[in-house]
Amino acid sequence: MADSELELHTGRRNYEEVLKQQQDEEEHKTATTIEQARVEEAVLKFYRLCDKEADPTLLRPKHIQFLKKSITYLSEAYECLDCSRPWMCFWILHSLAILEERLENEEYSKIVGFLAKCQSPTGGFGGGPGQYPHLASTYAAVNALCTIGTQEAYDVIDRKNLKRFLSSLRGEDGSFSMHENGEVDIRGAYCALAAAKLANVYTPDMFKTTAEWIAKCQTWEGGFGGCPGMEAHGGYAYCALATLVMLGKTELCHLPELLRWIVNKQMRLEGGFEGRTNKLVDGCYSFWQGGAFPLIAAILKQGKPAGSFNTSNHWLFNQEALQEYILICCQNPHGGMLDKPGKNRDIYHTCYALSGLSIAQNSPVKSIIGMRHTNRVEVIHPIYNVEYHAARKAQEYFSTLPIPD
Repeated sequence: MADSELELHTGRRNYEEVLKQQQDEEEHKTATTIEQARVEEAVLKFYRLCDKEADPTLLRPKHIQFLKKSITYLSEAYECLDCSRPWMCFWILHSLAILEERLENEEYSKIVGFLAKCQSPTGGFGGGPGQYPHLASTYAAVNALCTIGTQEAYDVIDRKNLKRFLSSLRGEDGSFSMHENGEVDIRGAYCALAAAKLANVYTPDMFKTTAEWIAKCQTWEGGFGGCPGMEAHGGYAYCALATLVMLGKTELCHLPELLRWIVNKQMRLEGGFEGRTNKLVDGCYSFWQGGAFPLIAAILKQGKPAGSFNTSNHWLFNQEALQEYILICCQNPHGGMLDKPGKNRDIYHTCYALSGLSIAQNSPVKSIIGMRHTNRVEVIHPIYNVEYHAARKAQEYFSTLPIPD
């Protein structure tokens, strides 16, 4: 990557002035405003401690060490995620890929073997060996196997039964249940479609009227809820937009309303994103909100004349502010990322904070704060949230295979 492709940002926002403006705007204290003020003070403390002459630094070796240890050892705090074990594989593998770190082939083979045990004989993947197949764990397992990217990993996916499993969960209105007789929400449509597209088992009939059902989930705020009538939420909004992009039905999204909603989810002082209106900043929304902006940019660019703002070389949010929040406020000094100051590190927030960092850096003109070689991370595919080259390699491989009957 040539230096001319990069813009290095070393300036700092005027945090103190932003805090003063926000305090001046508050007339009445509520539980929400009190908690928001507490978080702002905690975040501001980190920004004050950060030497204005020094650049925030990605603690790459520490994160890699933390992630590699997590492959074989997790504390009892993760016991509640026993039904999400393919997710844990994906979070760790994806984080390492973003950090440009690969494991030994033997380690990959062990993970592939474990994920194979999570696959149901009827298709799809469960949260662990012997568990019922579920769309969320199927998406995570397919992403993890594509991230590994070996022939052994690709061969694990039972594409014929995967197609049957995905088709069996489609409702008459185009929505998808998360599992047999399970709940219905936008995650189902996104997870099913992403897995179908990556593994090349997609057919139009599998997702007939799905786009129209998703359009009904857009709320009065402009974001998307989990299903019609629910509150707008960053994770659901990302899933909705990515699904409409994959289906080629983005015209069903009221884009100006979505854009207005999502840009206002970036916090003025913190620089990170909140997931819903009047909620607190959270490092994971660096991706769940930030990841929508490359998709929005692609939609805006379609059919627009060269030179218009819609062909901007940057995303439509403050990329530098998000990087500052991630690098200054969300890094555990011993490795791993966290939600916000005062929270514990975990592999979930490590994955999505790093995914958000990748989004924030990798606009058409790169925008990397601090030292390029230290802080630069790999590009991710904005639709699948898989490292870009791994996603393309998987797509190219599976496209050579016939779609199962």
